[in-house]
Amino acid sequence: MGTYYQFCPVSKALEVLDERWTLLVVRELLMGSRHFNDIRRGVPRMSPALLVKRLQRLERVGVVERYPDGNKVIYRLTPAGKDLQPIVDSLGDWSMRWMPELGEEDLDPHLLLWDMRRQVSRTDLPPGRTVVHVQFGDVTPKSQRWWLVLAEDDADVCDFDPGLPVTVTIETSLRCLTLLWRGEISWREAVRTGDLTATGSRTATRAVPRWLNIRAAPADPRPSYTVVGRLAADLRPS
Repeated sequence: MGTYYQFCPVSKALEVLDERWTLLVVRELLMGSRHFNDIRRGVPRMSPALLVKRLQRLERVGVVERYPDGNKVIYRLTPAGKDLQPIVDSLGDWSMRWMPELGEEDLDPHLLLWDMRRQVSRTDLPPGRTVVHVQFGDVTPKSQRWWLVLAEDDADVCDFDPGLPVTVTIETSLRCLTLLWRGEISWREAVRTGDLTATGSRTATRAVPRWLNIRAAPADPRPSYTVVGRLAADLRPS
């Protein structure tokens, strides 16, 4: 843990929160992850040993509590941890407005589908089980096919065929679906340009954006100046 030795409240908060991965672990808990393996699925590039270390640190400072759950452990945010919700939300809003560019290394099908799975609009789903098959055309063969298995009381994502009837098949690129999920393009625009196709019954293909909680329209236009754009300009030779 780094110590700034300042009375400033921001510096005191950063003594807890500015370690690598810490706020992303908090984000996972805010999003509803409770067990260690669920948290790991939201931070797949974080080592298990480091995740243990960060959870222990958050527990010591009173941001996280742990409870036994049979052979497992449940992690929950304390009131202090829950108070970080607007901070995490504001950081996301700031990034979307000022740092919108995504590199190829930022695109991850597993992380994308996991995030989509936990934000499904379950009240909009039809009765029974709904299976959405996602096919990416721009990734390695082992990462091309995914299945979202959805119901009112559960939702899961599979990278293998679960052997269930498919309700809708979505064919698109990983970048296109990522931009859709971030609210940077609309479903209608992606379909119109041919970047996404949905196959299934007319009712299902029209309802799937609502099932997946995809925004109807892109987010507000960004300013022409962005932090990433300025950094790129600063690196250009004079």
